[in-house]
Amino acid sequence: MGKFSSTLSGILTVIIIAASSAIYIVDEREQAILFQLGEVVDVKTSPGLYFKIPIAQNVRYFDSRILTMDTEEPERFITSEKKNVLVDLFVKWRIVDVKQYYISVRGDEALAQTRLAQTVNSSMRDEFGNRTVHDVVSGERDKIMEIMRQKANIDAKKIGVEVVDVRLKRVDLPQEVSDSVYRRMEAERKRVANELRSTGSAEAEKIRADADRQREVILAEAYREAQKVMGDGDGQAAAIYANTFQKNAEFYSFYRSMEAYKQAFKNKTDILVLEPSSDFFKYIKSAAEGKK
Repeated sequence: MGKFSSTLSGILTVIIIAASSAIYIVDEREQAILFQLGEVVDVKTSPGLYFKIPIAQNVRYFDSRILTMDTEEPERFITSEKKNVLVDLFVKWRIVDVKQYYISVRGDEALAQTRLAQTVNSSMRDEFGNRTVHDVVSGERDKIMEIMRQKANIDAKKIGVEVVDVRLKRVDLPQEVSDSVYRRMEAERKRVANELRSTGSAEAEKIRADADRQREVILAEAYREAQKVMGDGDGQAAAIYANTFQKNAEFYSFYRSMEAYKQAFKNKTDILVLEPSSDFFKYIKSAAEGKK
């Protein structure tokens, strides 16, 4: 009984091993090629559970997701202006015909990326050679990427893959060219700055001169107006004085003499030499005679 049980267990084990080796699973992220004695006999592109002949057949899986080819170092290209630019890019691609992919590059991802890199670089040299630095940096950058994708995709179909996208990550000038460009830009900015300063100084002088002229005009008009007002005031004052003193001419004469005395004898050190019979002493003599 025990010998029969161990024999049955061995048979079951062999059956399980044989059944497991006859089954293979393809998930949604993969495609599979079924080989029989090294020849391709079937291709599975849909996920599911499949069967194969143990030992005689084997399966190889390939990634069906979008893959990325990224350049390790920037590539140097020449524009239509004969200027060098450094370009850093990446390519998005995927396998669309896994059988053709295997036949063309033996299913080697590195070999497929090398083929794509050669195609992209060739089309990029053509496109950059027909455009200026401005075009490749900003002006026609999107157009260049689309043209390169289309050209690369034509060649990629020959090896069973599709180029989904080509992107220029960075387009730079070489260091020696960048230094020259920066120096030229700096000199240009300084020239513009000096020109703006000169223009500003000229405008400032013009504004100051105009302000000074307006100031002189305003002061002159103000002085003229002040003199006119003073003249009118003096005229009115003279008229008032004349009207007032005409009422008593003797008083007016006396008032004028008192003002003259006041100004003449303003300081104790003042000396005035006059004839005693001068009219200047008219009211002083009158006052002295009145006391007698």
